[in-house]
Amino acid sequence: MLTFEKLTHNNIDTIVAMMQDFYAIDGYDIDPVVSRENFEVFLKDENLGQSWLIKENDLVLGYIIVVYFFSFEFKGRVALLDELYISADARGKGLGKKAVQFIKEYVQEVGCKLVLLEVEPHNLPAQKLYENQGFDFHPRNIMRYSIKNN
Repeated sequence: MLTFEKLTHNNIDTIVAMMQDFYAIDGYDIDPVVSRENFEVFLKDENLGQSWLIKENDLVLGYIIVVYFFSFEFKGRVALLDELYISADARGKGLGKKAVQFIKEYVQEVGCKLVLLEVEPHNLPAQKLYENQGFDFHPRNIMRYSIKNN
């Protein structure tokens, strides 16, 4: 049976290990120590968002991280699907679809007006999954500014 188990302090190491696998797909840097510290902060304040392990019969197959912000343009609370990861051996079995359905239901329950996400241009299976679940491409480009710590 597929379950979505809220992340706790006891399973931070599990999710961080999967994050390392996820980030390696596209060669993104990850510092496991910083990720653990971030989860400690994240878990103390549910207003920041929520995270779940995706499990089937106690076997961890992936994870979800959703974060929140407020937008006047979108008329209220917005959810950002920050990360959705399914382990390589569990892909192609409908888990992504079930995870996205779970996310859509959850964010509606907590009063979000919109769900945003990022998807890599080369990740066509993920794009197809999201489009089949009602997501569409936003006409604007995402930009960022990195704040340098002193």
